[in-house]
Amino acid sequence: MTVAPHFQFQNNTLHAEQVPLSKLAEEFGTPLYVYSRQALRDAWESYRVAGQDRELLVCYGMKANSNLAILQEFARLGTGFDIVSGGELARVIAAGGDPGKVVFSGVGKQVWEIEAALKAGVKCFNVESEDELERVAQVAERMNVKAPVSLRVNPDVDAGTHPYISTGLKDNKFGVPIDQAPRIYARAQQLPSLNIVGVDCHIGSQITEVSPYLDALDKLIKLILALKEQGVNLIHLDLGGGLGIRYTDETLVTPTQLLTEVFAALDKNGLGHLEIVLEPGRSMVGNAGVLLSRVEYLKHGETKNFAIIDAAMNDLIRPTLYDAWHSVEAVEPRPVTESTPRYDLVGPICESGDWLARDRQLELKQDDLLAIMSAGAYAFTMASQYNTRPRAAEILVDGDQAHVIRPRETLESLFATERLLP
Repeated sequence: MTVAPHFQFQNNTLHAEQVPLSKLAEEFGTPLYVYSRQALRDAWESYRVAGQDRELLVCYGMKANSNLAILQEFARLGTGFDIVSGGELARVIAAGGDPGKVVFSGVGKQVWEIEAALKAGVKCFNVESEDELERVAQVAERMNVKAPVSLRVNPDVDAGTHPYISTGLKDNKFGVPIDQAPRIYARAQQLPSLNIVGVDCHIGSQITEVSPYLDALDKLIKLILALKEQGVNLIHLDLGGGLGIRYTDETLVTPTQLLTEVFAALDKNGLGHLEIVLEPGRSMVGNAGVLLSRVEYLKHGETKNFAIIDAAMNDLIRPTLYDAWHSVEAVEPRPVTESTPRYDLVGPICESGDWLARDRQLELKQDDLLAIMSAGAYAFTMASQYNTRPRAAEILVDGDQAHVIRPRETLESLFATERLLP
């Protein structure tokens, strides 16, 4: 049994929905990213149901996976989008998304990006510093428009995740300290080219408990009530994203569990009228995808056994970067016995850090297919062409159909824009 319900074994072969992964490998080659369309829909539905007919806008955190077909699917379902660059805004528009449902986060917005967002008519800028507030105001004034802004506040809450994906502590680069927020909002009130619409908070990623959210929410409620006294009446509260997915045996928080607590706390404090904005990324796509790979060589040593596969750290950097665990499934598994060796799964990249899984007991032979699970988030979007390796194709499975949503790069395309010296 895999950790992703849309990837299951049928007749001893791992399938994506109704399509055998072995068939996809034969047709499209490996390494290969494979996504389930139904998994995307089910993830969206979990948030829709959790909304309980309240004012809720789900803005998909597209840095997790920004393929146009996936953005198109979410746009059709009604999501907004959380972006962190002008390039991501361009992707939303190309995929048919509604810029009016876009929140623009990120600490380093450039002038051209602010201009593009104002021209497109985004829902809100999540402002992350005083300097940024001034710049957004200046650009909006020059364009003769009003910029909708929300201040991203840092509540100094420990989300209990890997330090690289924790964003709500006072020593993180994101947002402004929550105790400075009233003063910065007061400055925003003085800038006629700004329209204050909300407050924003994002404390981290892969969160598996409700308590960090509630700790942050308690501080946000106090801030909202204080702002009301100084004449700042907000329209929405953006709680960010960060809900975790199951990589192994994690106990998860569902969107319904989270929002039930959030709505209760807001109602208790007379703030039930606020629109809630969420920015889920990983929980929308993480378990909707796998990275399919083939065993090139088996290398047995005195202290280590290596399964050298054709996927590498350039295809999935999370294990190298975060020491992250991804379950690994043989596409056509053989029985595992006490004598079955344990392998480190490594790729062909010329780095000792090029590994995708360690100490996995698998009964393997050369040319076997392996599925690295939970690769729908932060796999292709963080992929590179290191060692001049073409990035893998992306396939979206819909029932018994497979759609190529990004073809495999060719070697020639990797240096087509480079120029030799005269």
